[in-house]
Amino acid sequence: MQEAFQDALGLPELPRRIECFDISHIQGSETVASMVVWEDGKMKKSDYRKFLIKTVEGVDDFASMREVVGRRYKRIQDEERQMPSLVLIDGGIGQLHAAAEALEGLGITNQPLASIAKREEIIYVLGQEQEPIVLDRRSPVLHVVQMVRDEAHRFAITFHRKRRQMRDRSTELREVPGIGESTTRRLLQHFGSLQAVKEADAASLSAVVTRTQAGSDSEAFCGMKQS
Repeated sequence: MQEAFQDALGLPELPRRIECFDISHIQGSETVASMVVWEDGKMKKSDYRKFLIKTVEGVDDFASMREVVGRRYKRIQDEERQMPSLVLIDGGIGQLHAAAEALEGLGITNQPLASIAKREEIIYVLGQEQEPIVLDRRSPVLHVVQMVRDEAHRFAITFHRKRRQMRDRSTELREVPGIGESTTRRLLQHFGSLQAVKEADAASLSAVVTRTQAGSDSEAFCGMKQS
């Protein structure tokens, strides 16, 4: 399989490790990114990474990809760790070039880099964009690339949904008088869910907030349950 993969994409070495990136946002909010890892023939979940986009305002997939790829491999450089056999991007030529710009900004110019466009399932290899790779739909190599890409997408979507849920829960809790951002975070971490916070009595709440707050908060949460 690794030999077939190397031949299909024209890689300089057998692909022992692939790191794949995806950007996720729904309705233009909470843009996040994911990185998943395929190593020695299987997914390596312990090496997965999540990213919050820090420098991009609004929806800009290209800029977000530049930021995330730059952050990832700047850290790899700083820690003097080995680059992967292949960096794979979920997207088309635009996302591919954004990732390439990030690597070039770090002085990395010989890194194997490719992207796979959704629906068309065409693979673009950096430096060979005019000759995209179209593999047979039954190709085991294509199936590996699709599997890794789909896992990056799933991981990004899952992270995105959790972020939105936390945002929605925090918004509702902060409507309670006296509950700020730090208290909201402690309550959600302690109880695990918004519903559990609502159902907590004053004694339980006092483990997180003062007894005075616990009493007033408990009454406020009862009002939230009834509304």
